[in-house]
Amino acid sequence: RHRNNNNGNSSMPKRRGDSSSRNSRGKSKSQFGRVMDSVPSMNRPRYSTWSIAVPGSIVANCQTRELRTQLVGQIARAATIYHVDEIVVFDDKLTKESSSGRSFRRQRRDNHHQNDGKDAEKPATETPPVSTGGEQQEEPRSKYDPHEFMARVLQYCETPQYLRRHFFPMHPDLQFAGLLAPVDAPHHVRADDCCQYREGVTWEKQGRNGGTLVNCGIRGRPVEIQTRLQAGIRCTVKIDPKKYKAPGQLTGDVVSPSAPREDDGTYWGYTTRTASSLKGVLEDCPFEGGYDLKVGTSERGDADIDHGTFSVPTFKHAIIVFGGVAGIEESVDADEALRLPGSQSRKLFDMWINVCRYQGSRTIRTEEAVLITLAKLSPRFLLDNAQHKNSKMSGSKKDTEKEVEQPKVVFDDEAMSDESSEDDE
Repeated sequence: RHRNNNNGNSSMPKRRGDSSSRNSRGKSKSQFGRVMDSVPSMNRPRYSTWSIAVPGSIVANCQTRELRTQLVGQIARAATIYHVDEIVVFDDKLTKESSSGRSFRRQRRDNHHQNDGKDAEKPATETPPVSTGGEQQEEPRSKYDPHEFMARVLQYCETPQYLRRHFFPMHPDLQFAGLLAPVDAPHHVRADDCCQYREGVTWEKQGRNGGTLVNCGIRGRPVEIQTRLQAGIRCTVKIDPKKYKAPGQLTGDVVSPSAPREDDGTYWGYTTRTASSLKGVLEDCPFEGGYDLKVGTSERGDADIDHGTFSVPTFKHAIIVFGGVAGIEESVDADEALRLPGSQSRKLFDMWINVCRYQGSRTIRTEEAVLITLAKLSPRFLLDNAQHKNSKMSGSKKDTEKEVEQPKVVFDDEAMSDESSEDDE
C-alpha cells in the first residue's frame, strides 16, 4: 500500500499522461515511445498484390483459446507490417476433430466492402469469410472449426476500432481479442486525423442532400456520400482534407478499397477468405486473371532466399503458401482433389523456396515462417516489382528513383503508442 510522505511527495507510481512525467514544454521525456503522425508509404502507385495462405490447423495445435488468439494476432501483425493484401485460411485436411464442448456460432456474410465498379481486382466477393450481421445460429457443441476461428480473429484485427462494435457482437472466439497488440494500420485512423481516405459503415439515415450517411470515425460528423447504399455496409470513403476544417456537412465519395494503394502505395489492410483445400487456395483466386506467381515454402525447397542469385519474377498477383505442423507435402498427400503425391508438391508452384536453410532449431513454427518469409521477400515483392512496373509507365529509371524518395518521418510527442511501456521516470 502506497502512502504520501510528509514532504508532500507521493510514492505512487507515475501513470501514462501524468503532468509529472513531462517536461516544462509539455512534451514526453521518452524519445522512443512516441508514434508516427503518419505511416510511411512508397509515394507511388502499387498495382500488384501479394497474398499468403495459412492452414487453420495451426491453431488447433494450441492448448488454450488465449494461445490460439495470440498466434493469430502474430500473423495479423506480420501481414500488416509487410503490406500483405490477402490472407487465405485453408483446410489442409490434417485437423483432428475436436470436441472442446464450447459453442460456436456461424453467421451470415453481409459485411463486405462496397465496390464502386471500377476495381476489377477486388470484387465484392473478396470479403472476409466471417461476418457479424444477421441472425445467429448455434452449432452443436461438439464441433469446433479452427479455420473459422482464425478467419474471425484475423478479420477483427484488420477492422478499425470504431467499426468493431457494429460488425462484431459478443462471440467466444473473440474472448481474448482485447489482449492482442493492435495492428495500427494506416486505415486505423484517429478521430482527429484529416486523412484523405477513411473506412466507414453506412447508416439508414439520409443526409441533407439526400445521400447516404457513413460513420467514418469522426466524432459527431458523419460523412455524406452521393451513392445510395443499404445500411450496414462497410465502404472506403475519399474525403478532401480541406473539408475537415470547413463548417457544415462533411461530404465524400465512395471508392474501391484498393484506391489508397493504387493512388500512392498506402497500405489499406488485408482481406480474409477461407478455402476448403489447398487446391481451392490456388484456383479460387478473387483477383482477375488469378495468381500469376505461386510460391511454396518448405525445408526441402530448391531455392535459397539468402543466396546471391535469388530473384523474383515480375508478377501482378502473387501468393505464398505455408504448411502446417506437417508441412505442405502432407497437405498435398491428404488432398484427394490434387491427385499428386506429396513428394511432387513442387509441381504446384512456380517457386519452391527454403526460407531459412541454416536454421538452428529442428522445426520452424508456421507463424515464425510467415514473419521470416515476409521480412526477406518484401523488398523484392514490393519495391523491385513496383519499380519494374513503374519504370514501364514513366519510361525513365531516373523518374522512378525520384518517386521512391520518402518524406521525413514526423513523430508526435503527445500520442503514445499502444505497444509502448510507461513513461520514463
